[in-house]
Amino acid sequence: MKLVFSLFRTFPSLSRRSIYHRTMVKAKRFIKAAQFDGFPKESDLKLVEEELPEIKDGEFLCEAVYLTVDPYMRVFSETLKIGEVMSGQLVGKVVESKNADYPVGTNVTTEELGGLGWRSHLLSSEGVVTKLDHPPEIPLSQAMGVLGMVGMTAYFGFVDICQPKEGETVVVNGAAGAVGSLVGQIAKIKGCRVIGFAGSDDKVEYVKSLGFDEAFNYKTIDLDETLKKVAPNGVDIYFDNVGGKFSVTVRNHMNRLSRISQCGSISQYNAKEPLMVPSFDRYDECQRD
Repeated sequence: MKLVFSLFRTFPSLSRRSIYHRTMVKAKRFIKAAQFDGFPKESDLKLVEEELPEIKDGEFLCEAVYLTVDPYMRVFSETLKIGEVMSGQLVGKVVESKNADYPVGTNVTTEELGGLGWRSHLLSSEGVVTKLDHPPEIPLSQAMGVLGMVGMTAYFGFVDICQPKEGETVVVNGAAGAVGSLVGQIAKIKGCRVIGFAGSDDKVEYVKSLGFDEAFNYKTIDLDETLKKVAPNGVDIYFDNVGGKFSVTVRNHMNRLSRISQCGSISQYNAKEPLMVPSFDRYDECQRD
């Protein structure tokens, strides 16, 4: 994250100051400069500048307001060729238009994996750009949060896949993250008992403030012993954002007919030799000894 934030400081378009000019736009984009090897390095990405042509009839020009920084991008970056724009979603505003359906000031977004990626400006002719019907009282950033991919991942990944029932015990790791924090809140609305795990004491306090019944810093506790104490009757639902050894331990505490939503495996994304956790073919194979 420190890498990304340091790189984003070079984007003048992410501040209130616009670099748009009527006859010429100097656009910036991050391209993949080298194949990631372990944890991403600043040299793996390169900031390049390009001059965009004037828009044609039916086109419009967008300026970035927000860009995503999501774990999935580390995985999908493996499929990018050297020189291609770093993948990621963009939320922006139309700053020039020759399209009556997209007047200046319109809020727009791009697809997460649509290839438009990290850039300061883009032309509508470069890919799929969708108008945001966004209530003005709600922060535009929520189009990337609870009202966007993050919210849909949390809702459908938990409610549809896990089919929660009132009184069940739910374990969420990455509980302070964008998806995990929403999953815990949805689980509480559904009447579940929710146990969250995060990677720092500050994150644990944040998780507790969201209403989780229990929250722990996984770096300072014995996970197996903790689950024995706080989930003595086993775990009914496991929403997994982390994978690796953490998941191996939690699965030893799963009840018969329990459910697992495998949302991510962030602990393994930068590993040179990832730990593969076997999956279950049927729910009734998830059971404790």
